[in-house]
Amino acid sequence: MDRYPLRSAKRGGFPLLVLLLLFTVVVPVEAQARRENLVYFPNTPYELNIYRIYGKKPGKTLMLIGGIQGNEPGGFLSADLYADMSLAKGNLIVVPRANFYSILLNHRGPHGDMNRKFGNRPKKMSMDDKIVSILKELIAESDYLLNLHDGSGYYYPTYISRWRNPKLFGQSIIADCEDYRLPGRDEVLRLGDMARKVIEEINREITNDLHKFHFNNTRTDEPDSIHREQLKSATYYALTKHHIPAFGVETSKFLPSIDLKVRYHNLAINAFMRLFGIIPEQPGLFLEPPELKYLVVSINGRVPIVIRDQQALNVTTGDTINIAHVEANYERGLSVDILGYGSLNDFREDISIHKNTKLIIRKDNKVFAAIPIRVGEDKSAFMSSRNDTKVTHFIIERDGRKQLIDNGATLEIVRGDTLKVIDILPESLSRQRELTVNFKGFVGNWKNNTGEDRGYSIDTAHALLKRYSIHGKRELYRIVALCGKAVLGKMFVRIREPSFEYLIVKLNNQTYALKNREAIDASLDDYLTVEAVQGNVGWENRIEIRANGDYLRPGRAIRVREIAGTGVPTLKIDLTRGTLFLGEVYIRIV
Repeated sequence: MDRYPLRSAKRGGFPLLVLLLLFTVVVPVEAQARRENLVYFPNTPYELNIYRIYGKKPGKTLMLIGGIQGNEPGGFLSADLYADMSLAKGNLIVVPRANFYSILLNHRGPHGDMNRKFGNRPKKMSMDDKIVSILKELIAESDYLLNLHDGSGYYYPTYISRWRNPKLFGQSIIADCEDYRLPGRDEVLRLGDMARKVIEEINREITNDLHKFHFNNTRTDEPDSIHREQLKSATYYALTKHHIPAFGVETSKFLPSIDLKVRYHNLAINAFMRLFGIIPEQPGLFLEPPELKYLVVSINGRVPIVIRDQQALNVTTGDTINIAHVEANYERGLSVDILGYGSLNDFREDISIHKNTKLIIRKDNKVFAAIPIRVGEDKSAFMSSRNDTKVTHFIIERDGRKQLIDNGATLEIVRGDTLKVIDILPESLSRQRELTVNFKGFVGNWKNNTGEDRGYSIDTAHALLKRYSIHGKRELYRIVALCGKAVLGKMFVRIREPSFEYLIVKLNNQTYALKNREAIDASLDDYLTVEAVQGNVGWENRIEIRANGDYLRPGRAIRVREIAGTGVPTLKIDLTRGTLFLGEVYIRIV
């Protein structure tokens, strides 16, 4: 029996205990403290890692959930840092990447928002539902829950502007109510008091007023709540089904860097740990860029070989490769993707190779290494024995992020996005010699236009021909899979014009949200900081902000005179995306 069992020991059995014996790796720290790693759905795009950290002395158990929405990296990168923590007192359950599939796609929820599935009782369990059921069992073992997110804009108790108001979530600690009375007991959970105590501690470490945290009471059970969707969330489930204090921690998606999001999450987690009496022994909280050391690869089941970053893997048509091991400076969040084959995660899968391709290694949704795969013998006429005659999906890469688009569906993009048609599914069709995948309106090779457009980087700002767009308006284009003249599948690309609603800047200690062509007054001795852009593109998608030709780095305060010079009545700040002009704002020198 565990000397310091988690709460599941008091609440009854669960199949986790059986799985624990099968899959758990126990790493002893000292005689009384230990860590456990339980893995569900290993080596798949849905891989779920659970880490239990037991302290030297018994105490309460705090559960951390990160990555339940895959486009919120501050949460899962922060949770990741606690999976290796040593504790002097208390316990942690850490789920850094609750929704690894959505993280790989950098998408909030490809199958719907997982954080809205805790109220479900589905008759047929999807992969999301299976993961949620595991999270529910872990919540049952816990005394407290923190669900880590990156939210839109900046929460503020009263309306200030469109980007700072009570409907937004960024920079807030969220609870479903102010106080929660435990059913059948004369005891009240003072959620608001707990949150405000943590916020007071966090805000002492934050100098930027815009970045300070506030308590966001969603009043989930109230009929007039503007956040009734929280009835299906993890925090509401934990509070109302297991009667434990549960909070959402939201940093803002507007923050200028991932490091800052992680720092603010860490401040919140550490403050809650102190509040709950969970004492760390060895934080080790730092980030470093992911780096591949080598891969261990087996070809046709033979003795494995070692391949290093950018070293080519040479095979013969029909060879089966298996990536047996990835050696990198991170253990978690890694996936191996052989482009055009298998799934988003091909780690330890037998993959038969029939054409040149590339193997990429991701840390979460960021590609950090690539291995070219070169086929030495050309058997391009190879056809599968499967009787597939219709395309089911198109594999499209948009600004470096791979997406799976259903046959007949429409991909919404912003002009200036870079697209690449990777391949089609099923694979048996893509291997046929006579099949082409044609982006109508794009020519990859003007000297030899065969209509085959897979593999080309397509600049949607300049590379598309207007006359081939549907209705001739440069707004809607087709991608068609053809076998001879027969259409096997098609998808559409709808292009919206890039725009911005606000440029958020700070002048000394006052923050402004400037629309296109708006102006504010400043002296030459004032300090100007670009905080964020709100619109349908962000600077992570190559937005450049310049004043008099000088690039303004987000988050960096600069004296106005350094960019305005002298004798200039107005400083113009331009926002561009490549060669596309988005708008301009002005600083009047007074």
